[in-house]
This record gives sequence, C-alpha cells and structure tokens, in this order.
Amino acid sequence: MQIRALFLATLLATLAPAGGVRAAEAEAAADAGQARLFPRPAGLEPQIHFWRAIFTQYSAHQVVLHDAVNLDKVYKVLDFRSRLDDGFSDGELAGLERIETDVELDRLRATLLRLHALGPHPESLTAEERAVYDLWADDPAPDRFLAAADDKRLHSQRGLRERFAEGLRISRRYFPEMERIFREEELPVELVRLPLIESCFNLRAYSKVGAAGIWQFMPKTGRLFMRVDNLVDERRDPISSTRAAARFLTRVHDRLDTWPLTITAYNHGPEGVARAVSEVGTTDIASIVRDYHGKAFGFASRNFYVEFLAALDVERDFKTYFGDLSDEPPLRSRERRLERPLGIEAAARLARTGRSELASLNPALSTLVVSGRRAIPAGYRLRLPESAGGRFEDRLAEFSAEQRVTSSASPPLLHVAAAAKGRVRPAVLTYRVRRAQTVSHTTKKHKVSAPSHRPGKKTRHRPRQNLKIRAQSAA
Repeated sequence: MQIRALFLATLLATLAPAGGVRAAEAEAAADAGQARLFPRPAGLEPQIHFWRAIFTQYSAHQVVLHDAVNLDKVYKVLDFRSRLDDGFSDGELAGLERIETDVELDRLRATLLRLHALGPHPESLTAEERAVYDLWADDPAPDRFLAAADDKRLHSQRGLRERFAEGLRISRRYFPEMERIFREEELPVELVRLPLIESCFNLRAYSKVGAAGIWQFMPKTGRLFMRVDNLVDERRDPISSTRAAARFLTRVHDRLDTWPLTITAYNHGPEGVARAVSEVGTTDIASIVRDYHGKAFGFASRNFYVEFLAALDVERDFKTYFGDLSDEPPLRSRERRLERPLGIEAAARLARTGRSELASLNPALSTLVVSGRRAIPAGYRLRLPESAGGRFEDRLAEFSAEQRVTSSASPPLLHVAAAAKGRVRPAVLTYRVRRAQTVSHTTKKHKVSAPSHRPGKKTRHRPRQNLKIRAQSAA
C-alpha cells in the first residue's frame, strides 16, 4: 500500500499544472509520500550531511580523515590537488596519496592515545591535540579517545565530486526508461538513483569481486533474474539490469517490508539484514545502524541507506551543486527478440547501422559476439536504433528466408562424406632396387606401367635406388 500511495502522489505531481495551488499540493503530497517510504531519522542527519559533502564538495584528490561511527567528527582533509601540476603520473600520485594518508592516520592515532592518557583535564596541548580534543567535547564518555583510536574507527574517504557529477550527467539519458520500468513494477521511482551510489553510473563498472554493471550484480544473483554467460551478460546493460533490479528489490521488500531495510539489503544481503533485525529487535534503520555489530556489517553496509538519501538530495538539486550539466541525449531505441541466431554484421546491415553503434546499444553482448566469432544467440532482445523502424522485421524475414533456401540447396554433409568415401586414394609403395634390375623387371613384378623412355634402349636402375611405386586400385 505504501508503494502505491507514493506512485499515485508522483502521478498527481506529474499531471498537475505547472504552478498554482494544485501543483504545490501535488508536490507536497509527493514529498510526504517519499518521507514515509524513505524516512530520515534525526540520528542519521550527520551521516547524510557527510555524504552530501563527499558527493559534491570534495575532489577525487582530497582525502577526508574522520571517525567511522560519528561521521560528523572530521579530523582533517588532505588535499593533493596541487600535486597535479608537479608532473606526477596518476599511478605515482595515487601511491603518494596512500602513503601520506597512512602517515596521517598513524599520527591521529597517536594523538588520540595521548589524549586518553592525559585524563579528563589535559593541559599544555598542542594546536593539533586541542583541535581533536574540542571535536569530542560533546561526548562525555571517559574512554572516548581510546575507542576512537581503534583501527576500525579511524577511516579515510576519498572525495567523489567529479565521478558523481559525471554519473548524474550520464544517468539523465537512462532515467526516463528506468523510471518507466519501476512504475510498471509499482516501485518508487526514487530507487533508480541507487546506481549513483553503487557505481556512480559507470556503464563499464566491474569490481574486484566480480560485480558488474551500474547495479553491480554479482554473477550468482544476476543469473536469478537475467542472462549471464560467455555470450550475453545482461548485468552490463543498463536497461536489462534495471528490469532485474526491479524484480530483485520487489522480492527483498516482500520479505523485509520497509525500504530502508530493503536498500540496506541491496548491499548487505537479505539474510544479513534479517539477522540484524532479529538481534537488535527492531526494524528502525537508525537503531540498526547504531546498535548492530555483526561481523560483516561494516562501513559500507552501515552507510548504504544514508548514502542513498544523500544521493536523492544531490540529484534533486544538482544545479545547486554542479550548475548546468551537459545533457546526454535520451536513449531512443527499440527491441526485437531474435527467433534465430544472427551474426552481428548481418544484424547491423539489416538495421542500416554500423556494427560499433549496434554494439554500443547492446553492451550485454560479449567480445565473442561483437567480434563476429559467435552469433547473437536466439532469444536475445536485440536493441536497435530508433531509425531502424519496422523495416528491420521485414528485412530480417527476407534474410532468414534466403538463409533457409541456401541451406536446403547445399548437399547434405552425409552425402558429401559418402562420396568422399567412394574415392580411394591409391597407396604409394617404396621399393629398394637390387643390383642389375631393369625397369621392365620392376614394372612386371609390381604390375605397374613403365615410365616413358627412349625406344631401343634398355634402362637400368641404379643399385640401392629407392623407387616410389603407385599401387593398383583393388576396384
């Protein structure tokens, strides 16, 4: 019921006239519906604020050092942007960033341990120690500095401003079709923003553990909802994987019943989230984030839902953070299910397009298929340029008919094999000549014809000469 309520509110906002009381009321209804489906507990606001800054404020060459539990505790920001002008390669700069980040984390750990050792009323603090001390002034726990010095608490996070902006730009090409799919499944369209935090909408995203595509499906999960093999990997297709994501999210929501838990399960797994609910004794996402300490419930899982809320904020007001983004043209294509295998060159010719364009419209096709070594398999939903029109079906039907005629006109392989079997290649024998043997002696003995030679002259072989003699057929 909650899903349908938001769906109706969004539909009203779309149908209402731009401006005026009705439009404002519809927009308010949509916001209220979104707030019911995706609650924002006050305890999570510091985390949401942190991730908004990571997405919009900090560059890829800025590293934020912070506490992993209390994300509002930011110790410092390491800025490496000036090194870009010093002639460093990307690899050299990345190595330098890792080294300096580790050095600063060790220094922070030493500072926290010193503050713990100094007791509740330390004196003669350095400027850096005073800054860290003041950062924790609102926490009365006597062991707050010792706890914060733990390896799991000291955390570094690289900025994502450039990647997030590029992801937003690319996503605008796909959002209309993705939202249409989610509406058909009666799912909140806001959920199509999940790829912004899964992959920053990188169409070629592939993780170290084998997750692929904008939705980052693992192979095992992907095969439950789409085709994943050596010819077709639909995880890499934004539209096909969106259909799969809609089915997956529906299944998980049916089990967990709330969207904060369902979204968290997209990262942590349905079983893991169900275990968290059981151990903490509540479905409240803020309580689970604060109180659940499962071994696998790490930084990424703990922050996945708040990252989603931050992404919603940024995407809704992207002009505030990034100005006008150059729009990608919307995806305009049509699909045709292939009844028979079809080579990509033939498919491109029938669609009146190039192979590279057809491959870009069908990123699920493997290199084997795109290179022409294997055909596009039967059953695949081939995405065609909109310009292909209805004539593609006519041309495909004509092409298939020609192929069937050509195939029936060719001699069956069985007959060809039989014909080849009837032609026996004569055997070739090697004969070693004895002393004083003539050509006529050899030909009579082996029943072969003599080679031509000058008449009236008896031809002798050389002793120990090896002759190649073609044996007579037995036929």
